[in-house]
Amino acid sequence: MAREFSRIDRIGDQMQRELAQLIQREIKDPRVGMITVNAVKVSRDLGYADIYVSLLTTEELGAESPEVKESLTVLNKASGFLRGQVGRAMKLRVVPLLRFHFDELQGYSRRLDGLIRKAVGDQPAVSDDSGSADNSAADGPVGDLVDGQNNPESNV
Repeated sequence: MAREFSRIDRIGDQMQRELAQLIQREIKDPRVGMITVNAVKVSRDLGYADIYVSLLTTEELGAESPEVKESLTVLNKASGFLRGQVGRAMKLRVVPLLRFHFDELQGYSRRLDGLIRKAVGDQPAVSDDSGSADNSAADGPVGDLVDGQNNPESNV
């Protein structure tokens, strides 16, 4: 029976949960705002773990904004403390070095969503018309094959 996830994936998922709790409860620096740990990618040899975080703010932040740079600096300086706490909580013999990165995926998805809304407008993606023409067109060829009218072997 094949495993659904590799050990590296399971370690990454557990590290994400542990780091989210540790950052919320243990890091008391006021420069670190409301941080969400979006993803953790662990190298195959458990040497490094890249942690992707985003900040919860009212305005849209980029990787170059001062709030983001300051939060990443604080997190990278606290990475030794966080690494020790994660190692104790997860009981790992080898704990990867933690490297924090700003996750720009949310800003990118907001921009794409805005472009899609601008192009499509406020129209729903799928219309709610339940007309009989659509249903009969969809059932026509399938119904014919089921009834045997278009089946070449039925003519023999």
